[in-house]
Amino acid sequence: MKLIDFDGLFDEKLTQYMEENKQKYTEKQWEDVIPKLYKKFGDTYVAKIKCTPKEYYAKMSDQTLVETLQAHLTEGVPVPEFLCAEIEKRGEAETLLPLLESDDPQTVSYAINILGDDPRAFDAYFDILTQGRLDEDIRSDLADIFRLHADTVKERVYNLYQAGKAQEYALEILSRVREKEDRIYDLLLQAFLTGEENVPMRASYLAAYGDERALPHLFNRIEDRTIGFVEFQELKYAIEALGGEYNEPRDFTGDKDYVAIEAAGVKGVLPEETPRS
Repeated sequence: MKLIDFDGLFDEKLTQYMEENKQKYTEKQWEDVIPKLYKKFGDTYVAKIKCTPKEYYAKMSDQTLVETLQAHLTEGVPVPEFLCAEIEKRGEAETLLPLLESDDPQTVSYAINILGDDPRAFDAYFDILTQGRLDEDIRSDLADIFRLHADTVKERVYNLYQAGKAQEYALEILSRVREKEDRIYDLLLQAFLTGEENVPMRASYLAAYGDERALPHLFNRIEDRTIGFVEFQELKYAIEALGGEYNEPRDFTGDKDYVAIEAAGVKGVLPEETPRS
């Protein structure tokens, strides 16, 4: 399959245009101008193919579009946005689903970006989430998608956690369920109480779930004077998110995370009541 490097063609035209108009725009303005030029390029006649880039892909069948995408990735030729846009416009998930079975992270990422939260992809997404065959960035992207549909997938995710699979992702997704249930609250609470290594993250799950019954447990934990600065901050945030308040003075002078943040001069992070030496 002969591929057309539309991005390369655009770069050639862009270089010429920028040379001819270098005094016309500031560096900041170019950041806004270039995407507009690229979009306009999609409707520009290209003599080499006797049509515009958008028309070139519009003529292809669904299967050919996906095969072209795969070829771009395999051969290392930049994937034009016009190709992805045409695949997405067709909405034919079935032609993209096989790409999710690939062991190549880049191929899977492109498929996920185009499929988005199409329910037809959910089975394949769950397989990726539980198999652990791809990198954490991809699994996190899938968890983000499921968070937006937490109520729809809650049964499957709940069972996933009970089966001991992808448990941290399961907790993150379940924390976004809007229709409150005791079993989900109990699961999130128990994970918080028993997860010594993940206390900050699991406190954030309780905050996201929004059940005020968690407050006594959060207060009990934040009173522990051995906890570090990061854990303290996440607990304090969770308490405030659930309508509580904690203003007891704490000294984190020797805490490495506190020292690093203070040295970086990050404002709005350090507790005002913390004594300064």
